[in-house]
Amino acid sequence: MGITGIKGMNDILPGEIETWQHLEEQARRIFSAFGYREIRVPVVEKTELFCRSIGETTDIVEKEMYTFSDKGGTSMTLRPEGTAPVMRAFIEHKLYAQESISKLYYIGPMFRHERPQKGRYRQFHQIGAEVIGVDDPKIDAQVLAMLSHYFAATQIPDVALQINSLGCPECRPAYRENLIEFLEQRLAVLCSDCQRRYTSNPLRVLDCKVPGCKEATLAAPAMLDNLCLGCETHFKQVREHMDTLSVGYTINPRMVRGLDYYTKTTFEMVTGSLGAQNAVAAGGRYDGLISDLGGPELPGIGFAIGLERLALMLGEQSIEPPRPELFIATLGESATNAGFAMLTRLQRQGFLVEMEYTGKSLKAQLRRADKLRARRVLILGEDELARGVAQLRYMDSSIQEEVALNGLENRLLNEILDA
Repeated sequence: MGITGIKGMNDILPGEIETWQHLEEQARRIFSAFGYREIRVPVVEKTELFCRSIGETTDIVEKEMYTFSDKGGTSMTLRPEGTAPVMRAFIEHKLYAQESISKLYYIGPMFRHERPQKGRYRQFHQIGAEVIGVDDPKIDAQVLAMLSHYFAATQIPDVALQINSLGCPECRPAYRENLIEFLEQRLAVLCSDCQRRYTSNPLRVLDCKVPGCKEATLAAPAMLDNLCLGCETHFKQVREHMDTLSVGYTINPRMVRGLDYYTKTTFEMVTGSLGAQNAVAAGGRYDGLISDLGGPELPGIGFAIGLERLALMLGEQSIEPPRPELFIATLGESATNAGFAMLTRLQRQGFLVEMEYTGKSLKAQLRRADKLRARRVLILGEDELARGVAQLRYMDSSIQEEVALNGLENRLLNEILDA
């Protein structure tokens, strides 16, 4: 029996990868226009980083992380999310000393050991963005405007932005106690996970997808009704700036995030196309995270987009691979060698050119050119080579003409550049 891939860790094949490349290229284009610069961090970090940032009582840390000891006995973890590693790099390399505001983005794989399902896998990929150093509500609104613009530019269908505020260390503790008191009266109807975590992480009970828990918490107190004046003012100004920027949204007072570091503005981009796992992007403000990890007292806000889910939603809109500008079909050894030399020269100029290497019939070569959707086919045989000519066929119009080999490459380059 052959070796197969690991369950929940998928291959991304030609025919699929073009969609991924499209999503990544749009992120690089749009994020760069908003002033973000790319950062790349390792896929493995010390386990302590995630325990301190995400929270030891979260499902991710308790049940989902891929954790192991290296040969030196250090506990290591494959990164389950991207913000904490980016903050670790930000602190370690003192990026805060270079700019008063840092705008960073990343693209790469994350890892969580959970049951694979539609759009949710054990190795999954995220595009993320972070702004560090400013707590003005205008930044929150701009981040949400950029996220909305990305979804519009990539033509992802059926998505809507939901926002909420999770308060801050000043107002959340009292709300937390009120929520625990509310949940204690309904413990009997909560699922076993919620019974276990209702005191350690009560906000997560509000996010439980089990029908009984959703029904039992319908009348739960909302964080929005318990905000301090500072958080209430911040959230009000975020909404005003979003209205100014014409960013559509709805307020979801039940929205919570699965990571402990979120404060104030939180948000999700949700869809009705993926069942219960309906968030395709999510994020929020994390004003205490950097100092908790040993860095300076700096505010931050960011988000992550799930690439697998976006690729699923694009579905039939999958991106076609690029069309070759030229396919060189040859007959005879001398013609093949001449065609091969021309192929390489044009490729070095940066143009997509293909040919057949194995001496197949002209009919078979033309079939392959048609399958590749080549824009032009150059037909070169021994007789044509001796006369210094070739046949050039334009595939979209079916026009074919005899052309001189002398100066042909310059003609082709000019045609391609002028198209």
